[in-house]
Amino acid sequence: MIENLETLVTLSKTGTMIEASTVLKVSQSAVSKRIATLERYYDRKLIERHGRRVVLTHHGTRLVEKVTPLISELRSVFLEDNALPKGKIIMGVSEAILASWGPRLFAAVGARMPEVELEFHAQRSPVVLDRIRSGEYMLGVCTGSPDADTDLQSEVLVLEPLVIIPSALEPFKYRVGDELDVITIESRSGAWRSIEDDMRRLKLKRMTSLESFFSVAQMALAGFGHGLVPSGVARTLGVDEHQVIPLGAEGLNRPVRFVARKSMFSRPLIQNFYRSVYELAQAV
Repeated sequence: MIENLETLVTLSKTGTMIEASTVLKVSQSAVSKRIATLERYYDRKLIERHGRRVVLTHHGTRLVEKVTPLISELRSVFLEDNALPKGKIIMGVSEAILASWGPRLFAAVGARMPEVELEFHAQRSPVVLDRIRSGEYMLGVCTGSPDADTDLQSEVLVLEPLVIIPSALEPFKYRVGDELDVITIESRSGAWRSIEDDMRRLKLKRMTSLESFFSVAQMALAGFGHGLVPSGVARTLGVDEHQVIPLGAEGLNRPVRFVARKSMFSRPLIQNFYRSVYELAQAV
């Protein structure tokens, strides 16, 4: 029954059978059968099909609202009672972090804590936060503003400076505070909320947005415009520090955060892991 309820919750988030099957790693027919089983059990229609889209009925919405907290708690209990005693930490990490300086940081942490098994999942920061809330991940290392995450414990690990990659790496006259159009991350990202106000203060205008900082950097290198990206992204792509315009000293940084549910954060293993990550992150 639990997996059937989980399927309904997933379907409510994805909106299509194919996306739900991808998330759950089962066939579309399995998703359909689970929903049908629930509808027979509750003797209610729980979903309505509109082409390829699926919409919850009133009864389906009420059921999802009631069972979602329960499912999150069950997942969290599983993590705390099964993974933690084995010394296993399951975490979500922002894609831009895990594709740049993150692996070096976690390798150093792993050398300091060899008894701990680390399982990584690369996701966008909002997805990491959602999966911590749902009990799928124990913790996350991601970006964003703490204001939206009052239900989670969030600690800043490091402020990663942002830099401007000149279009096609061609030098140009620019003083910090001059108006400048840039390509940067899109609004739904965790990083955007934390840099939007400072961009406005520095008169940087987002002319184009993309879903990935690495895509922003590559577009800038190809000459499509100036790219605003974290310094770690520029370094990973081999851009020399003398070719970029640093903005960290001007207060344009993205906060990288260590995030967990409060009950999880209090566990000794997570506390020890957090301290090691924090100390080693200062050298990033």
